[in-house]
Amino acid sequence: MRSPSDYVEKLLSMKPNIYIGGKRVGRDFKAFQPGIKTISMTYQLAGSSGFKDLITAESHLTGERINRFTHICQNPDDLLKKQEMIRRTCQIVGRCIQRCMGCDAINALSVVTREVDDKYGTDYYKRFLKYLYVFQKEDLTAACAQTDVKGDRSLRPFQQHDPDLYLRVVKRMEDGVIVRGAKTHITIAPYADEIIALPTRAMTERDVEYAVAFAIPADWDGVKLITVSHSHRERKELKAPITEYSASHSMVVFDDVFVPWDRVFMCGEWEFAGRLAMLFATYHRHSYTGCKPAMTDILMGAAALAAEYNGIEGAHHVRD
Repeated sequence: MRSPSDYVEKLLSMKPNIYIGGKRVGRDFKAFQPGIKTISMTYQLAGSSGFKDLITAESHLTGERINRFTHICQNPDDLLKKQEMIRRTCQIVGRCIQRCMGCDAINALSVVTREVDDKYGTDYYKRFLKYLYVFQKEDLTAACAQTDVKGDRSLRPFQQHDPDLYLRVVKRMEDGVIVRGAKTHITIAPYADEIIALPTRAMTERDVEYAVAFAIPADWDGVKLITVSHSHRERKELKAPITEYSASHSMVVFDDVFVPWDRVFMCGEWEFAGRLAMLFATYHRHSYTGCKPAMTDILMGAAALAAEYNGIEGAHHVRD
């Protein structure tokens, strides 16, 4: 498993393909550091004696200990531990831990790739397992790129006036595919190792070129990250730990990006697009059952402390 410094070192070696404020920047850009610090906590706690049992798991592929954020849930206990892990880590950083989206994406792919293979005799599941082995071995962090820019939401992908308003395959070749389009509001894209693209909705037979799922490095050729950061202002006098953690979001532009076949997990199986989209959403809602209670814990604690400081913690209207 990686350490926080291993994670940061990898980020600093990546190509600068991030655009913010009209400028191209690298992953050492100051505004990204609170987000990087947030993800770093998931690596730090995995090596902590007090959290190791919660934030690590046994890989069902290799039997080795891995970070639970790279784990495929095998049973109800795994789901409960994932929920508790997210709640505890969110409490520590005071906000979304962010790494859950990649975890939820690989869990969804682990199911749907097999279902597609069972129907069509494809080899997506085998490709996915090879990818997952590396993902776990290298302890990678992934952003899930699901939400397309969409255009007219009353129309299906094939009906849009601009065919690139949904991510699509524009060319199939012997060694891979070329994809074009954009995904928007993608959290952690500027400081993720990988970007996993999934369909955003159910498709019809006429949307076949839009039924695509794949994974690529976040600095892959043709990928551009148009980014906004939500970092807090620096504190000048009184320390506020919550300002040390934050998030950044990107529009991920795929400008005729080549994806090799071994990283493609769906290509044209339109009837499974909705299944994959919804299964990711279901796993992600499960993550919310950890992070939203954590945020509520923090808000309730802050409200109780403010009431105590003001001497009104016993007032009935405050307690109500």
